[in-house]
Amino acid sequence: MTVATTRHPAPAHPEPAGVDNRLVVGGAARTWRSLPTPTLPDPAAVLAHSAVHALTAARQHAVHGTELLISTASRVDATMRAELSAAGFTVSVLDDDGVRPSAPTRPRVAEPGRLWLLTSGSTGRPKRVGHTLDTLTTVRADQPERTWLCPYAPGTYAWWQVVTLSLTQPGQHLVVVEPDELDDWPSVAAAHGVDAASGTPTFWRRTLHRDADALARVPLRQITLGGEPVDQAILDQLREVFPAARISWIYASSEVGASIVVHDGRAGFPVDWLDRETPGRPTLSVHDDELVVTSPHHGVGLAGPIRTGDRVQVLDGRVLITGRLDSDEINVGGSKVSAGLVRGVLAGHPAVAWARVTGRRAPVLGRMVVAEVVLAPAGPAGADPASADTDVPDEAALVRWCADRLPEHAVPRRIRVLTDIPVKETLKSDV
Repeated sequence: MTVATTRHPAPAHPEPAGVDNRLVVGGAARTWRSLPTPTLPDPAAVLAHSAVHALTAARQHAVHGTELLISTASRVDATMRAELSAAGFTVSVLDDDGVRPSAPTRPRVAEPGRLWLLTSGSTGRPKRVGHTLDTLTTVRADQPERTWLCPYAPGTYAWWQVVTLSLTQPGQHLVVVEPDELDDWPSVAAAHGVDAASGTPTFWRRTLHRDADALARVPLRQITLGGEPVDQAILDQLREVFPAARISWIYASSEVGASIVVHDGRAGFPVDWLDRETPGRPTLSVHDDELVVTSPHHGVGLAGPIRTGDRVQVLDGRVLITGRLDSDEINVGGSKVSAGLVRGVLAGHPAVAWARVTGRRAPVLGRMVVAEVVLAPAGPAGADPASADTDVPDEAALVRWCADRLPEHAVPRRIRVLTDIPVKETLKSDV
């Protein structure tokens, strides 16, 4: 990459501790230190042309403290560009030709060290949440040497979590995959010695569905899931492929930072973690079936208890996050159904690779439960080939599976089979 640069003032910060960690982007190996530090406007909203341009902007911030928001052009539409410009950001495209800025409509003085994130937009349009490199860095203890895969869209909270780990910790190397490499990421990972990977449950399910054998050839020692509800089925599937790996699921968001980390291989977190106050750690609570977090890693202006919008249910001593409050609850004839719990039952079927559950208008009942599923490409390991329900189930077999495990009003009335797992740029399904 060739980036036009001009002379910078002396760096505002010392080089980050991970500056000599190896980076692999687009098949090319380099280090953080070898990345250029382009002269960016301040404050800048950088629309990165590719992963290497996003990493370049991140290094520039770490060294110079430029007030910065990083995103891809696809996540910033014309309305968002206008909002950023009105908020004083110089919206700048960063590509091989250098920095191409558009002057803000309302210039302002920059806030040194400020980083901005765009939320995923699960509650509507994306919002801006302010952080610093310090509040985004939640892994601080010394770590065993790892080579991490980063599949996330640049500038998202999950992307920053992997990027800050590599920037701040020696021995935390990074292999970044571009969107056009996602379908073949296991071969990229195996070629570059990846032994740790972070992704959404949809990311892992999609990989297992497309080529489980290729995934098994990646020597993973650390597997991390987050960004969506994590059910027992995906944890068990990953454990079967990687019996010796540490499998962790993380609850984190732009608003409250990384708040929950679970390593015990079980969905949800222990109920005795609720309302436990520990200095320097988030406090978790539940109000009206909603997860509430008080976190030291919160975004700017968000101190105190923050309602997350995520619905939870306590079951068998675990607190399960089932989905968004505004979309998880389905009212069937006056009875409440959690779409997330129904989804978990379907995902627990050994021949189901992915499931989505929604409500549909229905006469008399008002709404009924319907679902879409993607089946595993072949009979699952260990399944009884004589059982039609665990071989290639049809709609009737899947309905029976649900009927044996759910109250009648929660059983899907229609189940449609899709051929591939849908995924958005954020690596999430629309669930």
